[in-house]
Order: sequence, then C-alpha cells, then structure tokens
Amino acid sequence: MDTALGRITMYRLTLMVLAVLATYSLVLELLGWLTFGFPEMAAHLVICLGATYAANKVMAALFRVPPHPESSLITGLLLYFLFWPSFRPLDLAGTLLACVLASLSKYVLAWRGRHIFNPAAAGAFLAGLTGLNIATWWAATPAMLIVVVPGVLLVLYRMGKLRMAGVFLAVAAGIITVELLGAGMSAGQALWQALAQRPLLFFVGFMLTEPLTLPPRRWQQLALAAVVGAIFAVPYNLGFVANSPELALLVGNIVAFLVGQRGSVDLAFVGAESLTATTREFSFRPSRPVRFQPGQYLEVDLPHARSDGKGRRRVFSLAGSPREPLIRFAVRTSEPVSAAKGVLLALKPGDRLRATTVGGDFLLPRDTAKPVLLIAAGIGITPFMSYLRSGELQRRDALLIVLARNQHEVPFADELRRAHNAGVRTIIRAPGGLRADSSIDNSAGDDVAGNDAARDAVDQSRAAVSTPSGQGSPGWLDAAGLADLVPDINDREVYISGSPSSVASLRAAARQAGARRVHTDSFAGY
Repeated sequence: MDTALGRITMYRLTLMVLAVLATYSLVLELLGWLTFGFPEMAAHLVICLGATYAANKVMAALFRVPPHPESSLITGLLLYFLFWPSFRPLDLAGTLLACVLASLSKYVLAWRGRHIFNPAAAGAFLAGLTGLNIATWWAATPAMLIVVVPGVLLVLYRMGKLRMAGVFLAVAAGIITVELLGAGMSAGQALWQALAQRPLLFFVGFMLTEPLTLPPRRWQQLALAAVVGAIFAVPYNLGFVANSPELALLVGNIVAFLVGQRGSVDLAFVGAESLTATTREFSFRPSRPVRFQPGQYLEVDLPHARSDGKGRRRVFSLAGSPREPLIRFAVRTSEPVSAAKGVLLALKPGDRLRATTVGGDFLLPRDTAKPVLLIAAGIGITPFMSYLRSGELQRRDALLIVLARNQHEVPFADELRRAHNAGVRTIIRAPGGLRADSSIDNSAGDDVAGNDAARDAVDQSRAAVSTPSGQGSPGWLDAAGLADLVPDINDREVYISGSPSSVASLRAAARQAGARRVHTDSFAGY
C-alpha cells in the first residue's frame, strides 16, 4: 500500500477521494437516503466545481501566475459538501460568492505568494457574514460514513497525519461528548452523535490537515490540532460570529502562519551535477534565506503542461547545509522521465521556480552523545547528505549504511569517501562493488568504508546481507544481516530513508534486529 499510495501526490489523492464521495452522495440521493433532491445536488456540484475552476483561472491570469486546476477542484468539492444543495436564489448566490471568495483568498489573503487561510473555510466564513448562505457541513450525515471513514483514513495515512487527527478527535469529540452527557444522553449516544452527526471526520481529513496551512514541525501540528479541537467544540457567541468549524480552522491557520515559514520563496536555477548515470543534484539560489534544519524537506511548485496525474507540487529532501547560500536536492533521472522531472531537466541557468513549504521531522537527536544508525536506500541518501554537509555527523557516534542497486548507482560516492576519511563510519552495499574510480574501501568485493570492527562485521555476515535472487530493491537487508553489521543497534536511534517499499522492509528488519527507536522518511520517485 505504501508503494501504491507513494505514486500519487496528496493533492491528487485528496481530489480522487472527494470525487468518490461526491459520486457516492449522488447515489445515496437516487436511493432515497438523502433528501436534497437529485437535480439540486447535481446542479450544486456543477456550480461549485465550475465556479471555483473559472475563478481560479481568472485570478491566476490577473495575478500573472500559473493556475493550479487540481487545487481549484478540491476547493469546489469541499464547498459542495459544506453548503446545502438548493435552488433558492439567495442560497445559490451565497454558494457562488463562497466559491469566488475561496479562490480569491489564495491570492489576496496571502503572504509572499503563499495563502494563509484554508480557501474553502475562508470562502464559507466570508459568505456566511453576508447572510446569503451559511455553511451547514452536510457531509456529516450518517449515511455518508461508510465512504467518509475509509477515505479520511486513506488521506491521513498518505500524509502521515494520523497522530494529528487523533489529537484533534480526542479533544473535540471529548468536549462534545461531555456536553451531550450533561444534556442527558448516554455515553454511546453522545459519542455517536459527536462522530457521526458532527463534521469532525470530514473536517480533520480534508481541511485541518491541508498541507500549505500547517506549521512545519510535528509537535507544532499536534499542538495546533488540540487548539483547533477545543475551538471547534466549545460553544461561544461573540455577537456577529458564533462557533463554527470554518472559524475554528481560520484561527488555527493564523496560529500556523505565525510559527511557520512565512511565504513562498523564488528559486533561481544555478546548475545541475550528475552524481551517477541515473541521479542528478540540482542547485538553486533562493530570493531570500530559507530556514530549515538538516533532514527537512522543501515543497516546490513545478508547472508542467503534460499532466502525469501527480499534480504540480513535489516534495524534495534538502541535501545541503542551512549555512550554504544555495538550496540543493537530488533526484533519480532514469527513464522514463516523469513530467515533473522533465521540468527540472529542462531548466537553464537563471530559470525560476517557486518553493512553497519547508517542513519535516526527520531530525537527529538534540543530544549529540546519542549514537545513531542511518540507513539510506538509493536516493534516500539525500537527507543524510544534509546531516553530513552541515557537520552534524562529524560530532556524533554515527554509522551510515548506503544500499544501492549496483556499483554504478552510489550517489555522492566521493563525498562519502571524504567523510569516511574524516571519521564518519560508512558501509556501502552495492552488488558487484563500487565504481572503479572511487577510493572507498572495496576489499573482497564488499563495499565498506569504516573502522576495522565494521569491516570485520561485514566479512562475518556476507551471506546474510548479499542480495538474493529476485531481490533487486536497494532496500533489501534482513534482520539477521543488520544485527551482524550493527551489534549495538539497540543502543542507537535508527533513521531510514528511501522509497516506501524499501523503508517498510528496512523498518521491519531494524525492529526485529533490536532497534528501539526508528525514524523514517519515505518518498516516491518523481
């Protein structure tokens, strides 16, 4: 499942799930399980999608930026589930206004090119202030649960936000349940109403976890979930506004904006360097300093005319040091080249891209006395290069294992050799040995750079770690081989980076070998 979901960006997955939900809602109406009327629902869907798509095109043209059709369709589908389907003139006017305001908010309610508020929530809240129409969040209908629950879980799992969703649901559902218990309901009835008849699940799955309006760190996201959950659930009335899901989210958006990377950054392309025949490192000069920590990622907007079903925004692990003036990341460039990679490969010096978000928690322990084990599968070496280039590994007890498909696909081999000579223990596993031009120790056909103890461990476990027939993945390394390579693995914090399938395999191997704390950073090829 990790591999399958990894082929789809979170934007496209969200769009697909919402489209399935919209189709299911129309089926429910035909079956008589909803009471809006099929013509009203069909017209409502067309209006929401058409208005947001058209408004997004117009706004993009006025502000002279490339349009983002997937984003506009997601916003339209969200508003479809927020506003009551109706043919009443005022309701129609309010829905149209919400669609236009949601699209406008991406450009006007923005800072340095990055929108501050969730567009659907902003549109719904502002339209509600006019009195034309008020968001009812009719997606919170028990009949919808059979599709809403798996859809929400799928999106949250893909984005890695299950823990954040759990915090929000615990706080919001807990407050609502206590309130309903005080009104005389049983515990079961109160909990059912909180989860099935309030829009908690829809809200957390498709709106609270919207990536562009989240703070960058996990602990910040968990704190935000608790704050928004309380604002969502506690009843209040401030005169012209009362508690509503959209207002709770807008308050959370402001908090996230204040603690996160404020605005997008223009990146001027400097050049690219071939690391191997199938990997290349790209360097950019940012228009202003980019704040990040080694191990974090950068989201980049890559506009391309030939859609590949993954949207325009792609996430890349940063490979450079925060102290460097350039932004660097590396990708595989083997055929077939995707549309996004085609954009990167076609760049000429001076061409510009836009970075939208910095985030991630793939960070080394603050305590430099804590020993660490780093395992990179293929191009998963990228975040570890940021550790290395920033000097983080030189001042720790660190062991780096690099797994490659063959001797010609070891990215950054020369830098790894220099790091080894500087004292960073490195084991490189590439069937057939390293490239002939590399001076990393390659005794007896095994790929080892490190101290004598590490070399002896590899000699003793050659059979356990060699790639068996049919195992072409660079991430293959079983628990027995890993335990032999790293006898003190239970004392080390383990960091694993690579494709979703490689990470899943290596994480299981590390756990079986005795690792207590395992951090992962998985990604799909672009």
